[in-house]
Amino acid sequence: METKYPKLVIATTILASSLAFIDGSVVNVGLPSIGVSLHAGAEQMQWVINAYLLPLSALLLLGGAAGDRFGRVRLLVTGTLVFGAASIACAFAPTLGVLLFARGLQGLGAAALMPNSLAILGNSFSGEARGRAIGIWASIGAVMGATAPVLGGWLIDTAGWRWIFGINIPFVLGAIVMALAFIREAAVSKKPQPLDIVGGTLATFTLGCLTWGLTVGSGHGGWTISAILSMVIGAALFVAFVWAEKKRGENAMMPLALFASRSFVGLTLLTLLLYGALGSLLVLVPYVLIRSAGYTGAAAGAALAPLAIVLALLSPTMGKLSARIGPRVPLTIGPLVVAVGFLLTLKIGRHGAYWTTIFPALLVIAVGMAGAVAPLTTAVLTAVDPRHVGSASGFNSAVARTGGLVATALVGGVLGAVGDDLLSEFHIAAVVCALASLGAAGSAFFMVKSSTEISSRKE
Repeated sequence: METKYPKLVIATTILASSLAFIDGSVVNVGLPSIGVSLHAGAEQMQWVINAYLLPLSALLLLGGAAGDRFGRVRLLVTGTLVFGAASIACAFAPTLGVLLFARGLQGLGAAALMPNSLAILGNSFSGEARGRAIGIWASIGAVMGATAPVLGGWLIDTAGWRWIFGINIPFVLGAIVMALAFIREAAVSKKPQPLDIVGGTLATFTLGCLTWGLTVGSGHGGWTISAILSMVIGAALFVAFVWAEKKRGENAMMPLALFASRSFVGLTLLTLLLYGALGSLLVLVPYVLIRSAGYTGAAAGAALAPLAIVLALLSPTMGKLSARIGPRVPLTIGPLVVAVGFLLTLKIGRHGAYWTTIFPALLVIAVGMAGAVAPLTTAVLTAVDPRHVGSASGFNSAVARTGGLVATALVGGVLGAVGDDLLSEFHIAAVVCALASLGAAGSAFFMVKSSTEISSRKE
């Protein structure tokens, strides 16, 4: 369906989807200030991030399905409105409990607006115009992701952490007004499939139990009975989730037929490991720079800028290269480069210039991620039958968020350390992230189809 206002449609979807990217990166920079202001320990600070990521990870697929059933513009506007109201609640939260509840509502809103913003974009364009629109959407989103931590850090330094949630409000208002004014609602199926409410509920409680268990177990309290019990309950709920999805068949939010493809299994493992490592980096680097190296919030936010800038510049080129040689090679080499970058972060300490210690590590990680991000999207779409492309793409996006969720649950030892112990714990985490990146490279090399295999399949 062609649109009457193509540029305004792109702008609207960028405004809406940028809420999720901007908020996540800014809150990472604000963690130290939030912890001091609300007297939060390491486990509580982890939940400032995970309270948002949990509903986003679990309900992302359900949000896309709800858009197909009730209307994508309606879900986009509703999700954006919820996100905006929750942002205001975060800004005025008097206690940590209220902040965590509001962060959960933000995740719920993001789960509705994110898949539907991209679906609207895909539905409004066709052919080459669709590719250009998605490219603009991704590039500007990356640029916003780079600039938001700098602005957020400046606000934290000058006005306090509560103001970082105010950044969202202009985006919320702009996205809602423009969506209602310039986007036509696509026709809704007269016989829509029922929503997988059982699957969404089980996925939420599964991730909740596993995340809580990992958060407690990785902290200084260690693996208490309650932490182990939470993991056991989470595992049991996961079994129930798989059973429920099998029973629903093709109508499930996670069709099990996806996993008949060895390549898709490998890509899922790669996504979980690589985005988990990246999630750890985005949380720990600004935290360590502020707490150990004496950086201001703005400086810590600016330190992460090379990641988004390099990703925005190199991802289109890597996408074209992947189309020529197949995804297996870049998906193997990219994570290997990321692993080298994580080993370079071992040079980060109390002293040392940014350009000789932090920047080289972030640059190498960014180059490696750029080599993997675009080919990963292409590989996911070609790894499954055409009728499962939408489910595969949505599930891979949810797995990427789950990787960040799990990673944040595991960094309690770092967030709870002080002084020299903070740097020691950070360096241990960096080695673990490097190993996870190596695992991602192995998943691509041993499980993802080569370009020759893909060509023979098409024939």
